[in-house]
Amino acid sequence: MAATQHAQDTEAHPPQRRPRTGRRIAAAVSVFGEFLITTGLVLGLFVIYSLWWTNVLADRDSKAKSDEVRDRWAARGPGKLDTKDGIGFLHVPAMKNGEVLVTKGTDAEELNHGVAGYYTKPVKAAMPWAKKGNFTLAAHRDGHGAKFHNIDKIEKGDAVVFETRDTWYVYKVYETLPETSKYNVDVLDATPKESGRKKPGRYLTLTTCTPVYTSRYRYIVWAELERTEKVDADRTPPEELR
Repeated sequence: MAATQHAQDTEAHPPQRRPRTGRRIAAAVSVFGEFLITTGLVLGLFVIYSLWWTNVLADRDSKAKSDEVRDRWAARGPGKLDTKDGIGFLHVPAMKNGEVLVTKGTDAEELNHGVAGYYTKPVKAAMPWAKKGNFTLAAHRDGHGAKFHNIDKIEKGDAVVFETRDTWYVYKVYETLPETSKYNVDVLDATPKESGRKKPGRYLTLTTCTPVYTSRYRYIVWAELERTEKVDADRTPPEELR
């Protein structure tokens, strides 16, 4: 009896195919889901490339350049400036990133090699050995070596040391500016009045992008020369680096 009733019900209400509209929606949702997964994977790979692999390549390049500079210095000994591959090395203990080779120019093509560059425009940097002026530097904060990634760790009173073939230039940080417009070129002035200084001196300015992973604003650190030390035969660093 039950089987007969079931047969009658089946005949009265046969299975219905899913409407075409429903199948199309399901297919569209499936395709869109696959698109999102693929996009996520692509974005993930791009992030890995930007924040990790570019660092690997930049560190490799900067290491090779640094070795060339130091080999040349060792071969020639103390003497006149040699700018072929870089003018010297920046040491900032607070950033805990070792030495940073400093080369000419702040274009991405140069900074992407894991170095810091001194400004040639819009305001030309003064070199550390000049009697007065502002030694202005830039480096990436993320990717491509990220040499200034920890710039926010620098505090007033911290040491910044610049090393050339024959001289150590020892600076002391006196002011920071955590955020300013990327168009604010006044921070590069020979006398950086925005830092609070009103008279010519021998200054050093570090600049990089901020917030982290963006280039919306600029982070600034100002320092002033305290003293210089001649490089000895063993290249013994100043006490700030020991």
